[in-house]
Order: sequence, then structure tokens, then C-alpha cells
Amino acid sequence: MRAFARRFAGGLKRGDVVALSGALGSGKTTFVRCVVEALHGHDETTSPTFTFRHRYAGEPPVDHIDLFRIDDPAELTELGLEDAFDGTSIVFVEWWRNAPQLLSTRTYDVQIDGAGEAPRTIDVREVDA
Repeated sequence: MRAFARRFAGGLKRGDVVALSGALGSGKTTFVRCVVEALHGHDETTSPTFTFRHRYAGEPPVDHIDLFRIDDPAELTELGLEDAFDGTSIVFVEWWRNAPQLLSTRTYDVQIDGAGEAPRTIDVREVDA
């Protein structure tokens, strides 16, 4: 996954939105961690499951959003996540299907299949924004 994430990171730019899908334990956060390490030269990532959003400073900045705990899309207005999509960072969104309206545009859909010690399959589709 690290080698793939490094190659993927090389094509990212500010304003790109990456929508991540996969089962619990499939490696969505690990994928983000590997991309941030490739972009910034170090790994500072943690799962934003309980805080909903982390920003990793660097060039370019990376916003990491986790919508796993969103049951009702109305909750989003209280969280103020919309400002992550202002085009100044690369945005990764885990569990994006819990609030698809938040991603009015996205550049990539990334589906990660596999969990635990099983090998992973990563399918990346570029989306016309």
C-alpha cells in the first residue's frame, strides 16, 4: 500500500478531494497516512473518527475527514466541515457515503477491498468534477 500511495500522492494537488470507501479495517486511514508521509516526509496522521477532521500542516496541507459516526446529514452543519473544501488543501474523506452532499465535487473515488492480514485491492477512479 505504501508504494501505491506514494505514486498516487505524486499526482495530487490543492483542491483535490479523495473519497475513500472500504470496510472497517480495510486500510483507509493507513492509505491517508502513507500519502501524507509521501507528501510531507513524515507521518503525523491519526484517525479522525471521534474528532471528524484533522488538518496536517505541510505543503500542500491535507485535511482528513472521517464521517463514520454521521447518522443524520443534518449533523454536518454543526461540525463546520464545509470549509475543508475551499480548495486550499487536499481533502481525504473516509465513509463519504454517509454524507454525499458534503462532497459536491470530488476528484478521485478510492475503493479499498480486503481487511486484516488479507491482501488489499485498491481501485481508483478519477471523477469529472
